[in-house]
Amino acid sequence: MPELPEVETYRRYFEETSLFQPIADVFVEDTKLLTTDYDLLIEKLRNKQFIGTKRIGKNLFIQLDAPYWLHFHFGMTGDLAYFRDEEDTPRFARIVFKFANGFKLGFLCPRKFERIGIVENIEEYLLKKKINKDALEISIEELAKTLKKKNAPIKSVLLDQSTVAGIGNWIVDDVLFQAKIHPERSSNQLSNQKIIDIHQAIKLVIQTAIDLQANYNDFPKNFLIHARGWGIQQQTLIGKCPACGEPISISKVGGRTTFFCSKRQVL
Repeated sequence: MPELPEVETYRRYFEETSLFQPIADVFVEDTKLLTTDYDLLIEKLRNKQFIGTKRIGKNLFIQLDAPYWLHFHFGMTGDLAYFRDEEDTPRFARIVFKFANGFKLGFLCPRKFERIGIVENIEEYLLKKKINKDALEISIEELAKTLKKKNAPIKSVLLDQSTVAGIGNWIVDDVLFQAKIHPERSSNQLSNQKIIDIHQAIKLVIQTAIDLQANYNDFPKNFLIHARGWGIQQQTLIGKCPACGEPISISKVGGRTTFFCSKRQVL
């Protein structure tokens, strides 16, 4: 599933390719991918231009030269592709923005879990969807206020987008690993220092992932993600703690598969 780092990469790609070009037309293969009525969507996009972007968590908002935004949700496997010729149309480009200059931007929706639609007001949308501040923007004070009032495992609390936007499963595991906190520790039992450690770990893990464009093989060796075996060349790290070398523990927390080091992250 595209996580915050991937969506940030998509945002940058969108800005590099698709801003300030009049939209001549929009092709929609399946209207079930739309959260806005098809006719209204076409009316609001045709002859307009994209002029800016804003990412909040895993949500990408594209500003138009009009008082509204286009919202992208990338579902499980969504992606973007900029191209020109019809024969170069990527597979699964189920929504295509056709620009007046002849180029096109495809919204790739392989599993059809992706969604797109018009949003009049971002703040109202986030409030309705119970999405809190972005993981890279939330302050320690804002994070602490939420964590201290939740009587639930810290992993589950951090996965809740009403706590902080954009943290997915592997990111939470690495955040708690870096902060040396057991994923089942109750959120409201965390000390002020541990909350500071979590806040710093969130910035570290996410910024590292963004800088490396989510290429897991390039992550520093002290990241827990290598224990999952995602593309790492040093196969000896799979299933072992990158800090102490002990076997990694795998369990379910809040129904989600969870990796942690029981020696480093003591309950």
